[in-house]
Amino acid sequence: MNPFSSGTRLRDMIRAIRACKTAAEERAVVRKECAAIRAAINENDQDYRHRNLAKLMFIQMLGYPTHFGQMECLKLIASSGFPEKRIGYLGLMLLLDERQEVLMLVTNSLKQDLNHSNQYIVGLALCALGNICSAEMARDLAPEVERLLQFRDPNIRKKAALCSIRIIKKVPDLAENFINPAASLLKEKHHGVLITGVQLCTDLCKVSSEALEYFRKKCTDGLVKTLRDIANSPYAPEYDIAGITDPFLHIRLLKLLRILGQGDADASDCMNDILAQVATKTESNKNAGNAILYECVETIMSIEDNGGLRVLAINILGRFLSNRDNNIRYVALNMLMKAMMVDAQAVQRHRATILECVKDSDASIQKRALELVYLLVNENNVKPLTKELIEYLEVSDQEFKGDLTAKICSLVEKFSPEKIWYIDQMLKVLSEAGNFVKDEVWHALIVVISNATDLHGYTVRALYRAVQTSTEQETLVRVAVWCIGEYGDMLVNDVGMLDIEDPITVTESDAVDATEVAIKRHSSDLTTKAMALIALLKLSSRFPSCSERIRDIIVQNKGNLVLELQQRSIEFNCILQKHQNIRSALVERMPVLDEATFSGRRAGSLPAAVSTSTGAPRNLPNGIAKPAAAPIADLLDLSSDDVPAPSSSGGDFLQDLLGVDLSPASAPSGTSQPPKAGTDVLLDLLSLGTLPPAQSSSSTSDILSSSQDNKAPLANLNGLSSLPSLSPNATSPASAASMMDLLDGFGPSPQNHEENGPAYPSLVAYESSSLRMTFNFSKQPGNPQTTLIQATFTNLSPNVYNDFLFQAAVPKFLQLHLDPASSNTLPASGNGSITQNLKVTNSQHGKKSLVMRIRIAYKMKNKEVLEEGQISNFPRDL
Repeated sequence: MNPFSSGTRLRDMIRAIRACKTAAEERAVVRKECAAIRAAINENDQDYRHRNLAKLMFIQMLGYPTHFGQMECLKLIASSGFPEKRIGYLGLMLLLDERQEVLMLVTNSLKQDLNHSNQYIVGLALCALGNICSAEMARDLAPEVERLLQFRDPNIRKKAALCSIRIIKKVPDLAENFINPAASLLKEKHHGVLITGVQLCTDLCKVSSEALEYFRKKCTDGLVKTLRDIANSPYAPEYDIAGITDPFLHIRLLKLLRILGQGDADASDCMNDILAQVATKTESNKNAGNAILYECVETIMSIEDNGGLRVLAINILGRFLSNRDNNIRYVALNMLMKAMMVDAQAVQRHRATILECVKDSDASIQKRALELVYLLVNENNVKPLTKELIEYLEVSDQEFKGDLTAKICSLVEKFSPEKIWYIDQMLKVLSEAGNFVKDEVWHALIVVISNATDLHGYTVRALYRAVQTSTEQETLVRVAVWCIGEYGDMLVNDVGMLDIEDPITVTESDAVDATEVAIKRHSSDLTTKAMALIALLKLSSRFPSCSERIRDIIVQNKGNLVLELQQRSIEFNCILQKHQNIRSALVERMPVLDEATFSGRRAGSLPAAVSTSTGAPRNLPNGIAKPAAAPIADLLDLSSDDVPAPSSSGGDFLQDLLGVDLSPASAPSGTSQPPKAGTDVLLDLLSLGTLPPAQSSSSTSDILSSSQDNKAPLANLNGLSSLPSLSPNATSPASAASMMDLLDGFGPSPQNHEENGPAYPSLVAYESSSLRMTFNFSKQPGNPQTTLIQATFTNLSPNVYNDFLFQAAVPKFLQLHLDPASSNTLPASGNGSITQNLKVTNSQHGKKSLVMRIRIAYKMKNKEVLEEGQISNFPRDL
């Protein structure tokens, strides 16, 4: 016999495929076999149809296309014999899914088989329906499945329950039909039927609030009794696993009780006793017992408050942490993190065990335990916990140091009781893992140091000691050279010596040596070397005796290959040689940095200004205090509330329609960044002068394109910071009009309302080669915010437009109402028109102009056409 004829046995085909040594050989075998199967299908070969389908299922599992055999499944399902139906239904589940249209053809066969006298055929149909049921099939076959939930055979009831779960997930509206049959399944003695019934009730509760209330009132006591009977049942070999009777049923019952007890005090009270019994009597030396205990703990933590039970549950999790199995410890840590939101005090009792998990060899447990420790820390235990974490930092793996360092720094910053403790802990972290500390952390440390005026001497001495032994920690070196440059005289003269300090003798030359090492160390990066050069410049003023030596060190960098260092060296050398008279004033000690401002900018709550000022804030009408030196956008008064209407129009227009961010970019203190795109647009507008009236209707894209021609760098704007802030009293009509011209017509002109409402000219809002849309405006007397618009559409082409549809969208400050159009057919060549009325309400009337995006759809010669556009040339005072 030809090995690739339709009569080939399945095992022979599998043997031929497995004998292939290359993918090409396998593809050739599969191709030949598929060709033989196609030939058999074309010949309507009934003798080998089941064998061919079995082969196709194996080929499908190998990843080859088998769509040509889908109809064979239907033919086998329609046959009368059980073996053929079994292969047919198996092929149906493997070769098809619920998205296949051909699946609709099998609905009638399924209905017949669900009513079949042979229970095994009924089981096949239920199994197939539970796997590939679509929403349409669910609606058609739900009555049959519901009836089978009361079938005499437990296996059929079990499969019907599983099939019901699929049906209610596909069509939640059918859930109410299954509530009573599902409740009856909870009284079953057969464990297989009972577990499927419990799962059906669980899914019903998730999709139907009506089912949830029904089960809470009618079934909670019965479920508690069932769980008690199973927990107290004697040894049953049929269901026993590791000495526990049916742990799977235990877990399903606990999950359903959790859903019923969540948010319901009465249901929670009913189950308290059985939960306590399961939690105390279940053995934890086997995995099955641990699974039940974990589910029991999760149920206790989810139902309504019972303090004693929760303490018991958290103690179980504490025992889990001592288990040798990593999986059990991991899930315990996960659950303890959830328990922190409920009973933090009970979790605190297991703090020592959790800290040991931070030192575990498993990376997943380390990270999860560290997150839990982070949640455990408060003002009372921050010192011992931080001490433990820093001690572990010394011996931790390199891969874990980054996460550990970030958490320690965050804890120290958040809960530090005093500044000296904060500085001490940060120095320990910098000494052990300075290379893992992020920039914003050491920036914050410098801010704290500058504010702790009574600790300047102590800090600079501690940093000097640390940098002698930990020169490889880059961040530590940066903070040390900054402090030596600022407070080097305190280091040498032992200023502010505390009782807890050991005496140290540091000469001026020693301080310069420490800074010189930072410059000459090969591993130092650009930032560290630049900071060291600045520190040397400052020390040249603080230590006049070392001035020449410092100048020699600086001069050595005049030929540095790094341009930044070369430039700094040349400039600093020039200061030392030619500008002795201003050097002391230039390098005097930095003023105290404002912690609140730094924290706000770090959190992203304050914008970075072009220049900072300590001037008194001016009060705005809405109670917001605004600094006198404002960002660039505030120079245009685009964001203030006390400015004339025109000044906010342009900025808000850009922000609403194009998403251009007009707020100034936040920048860290001491750095300068190029302004954002939105700021560039406004700056360029300042340099354009008054635009001619002919450009009053130019689009936003024209403004954006003009801004590309002359980008003003931020450095050139330094002079703007000295301009007085604009105020309402100082803004004249002429300046307001000038601003309108700069904003290219985005702001409204002064309103002159007449008694019966002003008259507005018609506006050709949109025009293309095939269509024109004209707007006519009117206003109701006494309601200036609302504009009535009549849109008239004219067809400019020789073809009739059918299914005509007009759509419009407006920004958030506008409200739009569209009336139905007068027709949906637009005659050709302007021989008629369509009118449609619009009503637009402007909540920012007088501040922002109207703007609209439109979409027009129609059919021309049965071909769909879509036209889109933006209208921004509305009259200014609408």
